[in-house]
Amino acid sequence: MIDPVIEPQEHVAQLRAGRTAVVRAVRADDRHAFELAFERLSPDSRYTRFFAPLREMTPRMLDAVANPSPDYEVALVALGDEHGTHPIVGGARFSWVPGSTTCEFAVTIADDWQGVGLARHLLETLIAVARTRGLRRMEGYVLPDNAGMRGLARRLGFSDSIYPEDHSLRLVSLDL
Repeated sequence: MIDPVIEPQEHVAQLRAGRTAVVRAVRADDRHAFELAFERLSPDSRYTRFFAPLREMTPRMLDAVANPSPDYEVALVALGDEHGTHPIVGGARFSWVPGSTTCEFAVTIADDWQGVGLARHLLETLIAVARTRGLRRMEGYVLPDNAGMRGLARRLGFSDSIYPEDHSLRLVSLDL
């Protein structure tokens, strides 16, 4: 049985190059910060995350990312400290179908925060939270040329295979 009460704790992630980020659960008042975070992403990073050449997030998309359902989603943000502001510099989430023990994850990192270990930290946090919730498997869909995410997934023990329903995608999966 999955316990919807277990939430990840706010904490400071110590990253490479002396960088730190505050990691916490997404809040409804993050909506505008998500809009700004999306604007920071390069077209390549947007495509890698959404599998489409998006120029902006629709109001419906913003509502969905800022209001995860505690019954079947866990969503985290990483806040950087830039010039006295705390913008969203990364995000990670997983969701599952009620009654299932498999969840699907996604991770997005601002271009200027890639390569410092933030994606790894967020994904490791998601894995730990998924385990505490009783989930048994984590899966993610990745573009074949997304070497960074595929490499990270491999280093964390995920298998990497062609997604049988769409050969233009890879499926990375981990038994929890």
